[in-house]
Amino acid sequence: MINKQALRTETRTKTMSITSGKGGVGKSTLTANLAYKVGQQGQRVLILDGDLSMANIDIMYRMNPKHTLEHVIRGEKELKDVICTVAPNVDLIPGGSGIYGLADLSVQDRAQLLEQIDQLDQHYDIMLIDTAPGIDENVLYLNSAVQEICLVVTPDPASITDSYALIKVLNQQKRESRFSILCNQVKDEAEAKRIFQRLCDVSSHFLCVRLDYRGYIPMDVNVRNATKSQQLLVNSYPRSQSSFAIQELSKNLSSFKELPEIKGGIQFFWSQLVGMA
Repeated sequence: MINKQALRTETRTKTMSITSGKGGVGKSTLTANLAYKVGQQGQRVLILDGDLSMANIDIMYRMNPKHTLEHVIRGEKELKDVICTVAPNVDLIPGGSGIYGLADLSVQDRAQLLEQIDQLDQHYDIMLIDTAPGIDENVLYLNSAVQEICLVVTPDPASITDSYALIKVLNQQKRESRFSILCNQVKDEAEAKRIFQRLCDVSSHFLCVRLDYRGYIPMDVNVRNATKSQQLLVNSYPRSQSSFAIQELSKNLSSFKELPEIKGGIQFFWSQLVGMA
């Protein structure tokens, strides 16, 4: 029997999604680099690659995992067997198509998976979930289970429009009312603040939600160069503007204290995914 009250109050491991309404906004690059910098600061990070159509976190770390969450769902592996260490203090769960399969688990299999999660909880300070872009059910599924939903937005009008669409759907279908906004590929913070304000204006006019400004990452040709060479930006161009921006984000990752009471830590996240919360 799952103790729902314990799940609600468990906050040892923070859960945060990195998501977007539109593809190509640099979401996965941000996740990989941010996790690396947080790990450098001595915090333990667990990444779940939830972008099933274009899972590439492992590529950015130059890894080639043999097993994914899908093998866990099929009962071929335990969760600890598919988690791979990709950097100091940083572990990765390759998603595969297993996230969809969570809905098909029996009650007994779901309970066994949660027991495996309980054994992992003490090892991680934060879990980052890299979702696919858009508003399909899998994206909503993952975002609705985390403590903090962080939307990555660029100056592209389509990115802004699609970000609002994702906020709207999550608010109306999943009752999510708080979102963090991170502006990427901007000229400066002034442009980032304009994008944030634009989202705030339209959201406050039509929805009952709260948006929090997470920060910004400037446009930087080094990001593309690092991605092409399958290297982490913060390693290959540590003195670049974008690397400094990611460093600041990593320092402030735990700055938001007012998290929804009904959302606890890593156990609540997985309990939501398997439908036992």
